[in-house]
Amino acid sequence: LGAFFSSKAVVSTQSTGEMQKMKRLAAEKKAADAAAKKDKPAPVLKSNVVLDIKPWDDETDLQAMEKAVRAIKMDGLTWGDSKLVEIGFGIKKLRISTCIIDELVGLYDLEDNITELEDYVQSVDIVSHNKI
Repeated sequence: LGAFFSSKAVVSTQSTGEMQKMKRLAAEKKAADAAAKKDKPAPVLKSNVVLDIKPWDDETDLQAMEKAVRAIKMDGLTWGDSKLVEIGFGIKKLRISTCIIDELVGLYDLEDNITELEDYVQSVDIVSHNKI
């Protein structure tokens, strides 16, 4: 009977040791996973923005206005498609799309840069702003 209890005590000690080892391995894995998450770069947030750029009048050269707008360079700014949209009474506006990296390009800064083209631009409106 004494041999039975002593062997059970050994089994209990072995399982306790294994449990501690398993807990230690789990803690090490959790720490390694947390370190891997820290090393992972944050995703780059981008937006697709469509702008309406209105000229002063029907005599404004819209092709020259588009060239001037596309000449605006900023890190994280990519110009896309454009088209001329009829406003009324023969006046057209330039609708242009752009893709911006949110951390690098401030939308209001972009608007200000376009509005500084005073020879061509009367106003700028944001038609749509969608996160990609």
